[in-house]
Amino acid sequence: MDNATDRPLAGIVLRLLSGILFTGMMVCVKAVSDAVPLGQTVFFRSAFALLPIVIFMTWRREFPRALVTRKPLGHLVRSGLGAAAMFASFAAVARLPVAEATLLAQLSPVAMAVGGVVLLGERFTLHRAAAFALVLAGVAALVLPDLGESRGQVVGYGLGVLAALLTAGALVTVRRISRTETAASIAFYFVLVTALAGLATLPLGWVAVSGQTLALLVLAGLFGGAAHICMTLALRYAEVSRLAPFEYVALIWPVLADLLIFGLAPSSGFLVALPLVLGGAALAALEGRRLRRPLRQ
Repeated sequence: MDNATDRPLAGIVLRLLSGILFTGMMVCVKAVSDAVPLGQTVFFRSAFALLPIVIFMTWRREFPRALVTRKPLGHLVRSGLGAAAMFASFAAVARLPVAEATLLAQLSPVAMAVGGVVLLGERFTLHRAAAFALVLAGVAALVLPDLGESRGQVVGYGLGVLAALLTAGALVTVRRISRTETAASIAFYFVLVTALAGLATLPLGWVAVSGQTLALLVLAGLFGGAAHICMTLALRYAEVSRLAPFEYVALIWPVLADLLIFGLAPSSGFLVALPLVLGGAALAALEGRRLRRPLRQ
């Protein structure tokens, strides 16, 4: 990483801020989940995420120049997978505590590492095997205690895992198209396609919403767009290995949101699964960084 972008403190602060913003988005989505159809929520989250992303691109003098693309099909595949992941993720958080839905999202780096082996011909290393084993143990610790308790919760776990797998597929696609496409264009087309996917559910029956619910939907979009920008900048300013420990800190905010807003204490399964899943995600992220390093020398 060159000196112009090697600003680890800024990267850490931005990573922490992205965690807060992402939690804010998930809280808003969960708060409206009983009153607003899923597709309507996806539309508002995506449409209003365009605002901070376009402002950010304009500030960097990339709009609209950065929207020129050489890989329209690649954008369509990435955005389609991302849109499906958002539907699954929001359906999961409607059935699960925010902390558990957020923890399941941490499966993405491990699934991405496995996807790299299967789809891109990358080596299946000991690091990746260990990461996969840790994550499987973590998911088992989270899910098994509730298998006989609540059908809705089990469906939520399944949706959370599906969202992580779809996100991993989207990230593998990003890895392939980012050689010619900018991060700004990838983010822009993703939220645009996802907004259109949400809009397509209009005939299924949207509902009139109150002013408070509308405010929560708008905030979900603004928080989501801002969280994406903060994460992008964090990865620009600091190495993945330096940011990995702060994944634990990022899980504090969903736990606090569950406790203070929804009155939900973390389950024993969540407390056991937390270090296992995050440890596996960190291993997968560090392995990806280690394999890319020789290419930058």
